[in-house]
Amino acid sequence: MDWLEFDTAGCSIQRTLDVIGEKWTVLILRETFNGVRRFDQIRDHVGVSDPMLSDRLRKLVTAGVLEAKPYREPGRRVRKEYRLTDKGLDLYPVMISLLRWGDEHRAGADGPPLEVTHRDCGRPIRAVVECAAGHTVSSPREAVTSPTRAATMRTAPVRG
Repeated sequence: MDWLEFDTAGCSIQRTLDVIGEKWTVLILRETFNGVRRFDQIRDHVGVSDPMLSDRLRKLVTAGVLEAKPYREPGRRVRKEYRLTDKGLDLYPVMISLLRWGDEHRAGADGPPLEVTHRDCGRPIRAVVECAAGHTVSSPREAVTSPTRAATMRTAPVRG
């Protein structure tokens, strides 16, 4: 397969980045994965502006990654908290992969500031790429990318 012959407009990575590819979006997801669900708590912990947070939350809800659930504290108006949907929970391996990459390549001199461990055994959680038969794939050299029926050819050649 010659990768450059295929149109990438429908690429699943591109479509995923259309939903979660903005910095604030990933940080909002980090918060929700760590149990922070309320607008003001997310805003204050991440340091994002109200308009930016509103926009990103709206996009995540529209994409079905988060759902807005009403809540009311005594004597206050009804507000919303944001919870991960099943679609959102499916992003957990992505978030762990980002965390582990940062731990390996961007940690400070004292090492990573957080550790995510398995509740049952206490060992660190890692993201693993494997085939459907359970074989671990540690490099793109061990994989083959092939077009499916959904792939389309480019109409113009790539320059360069």
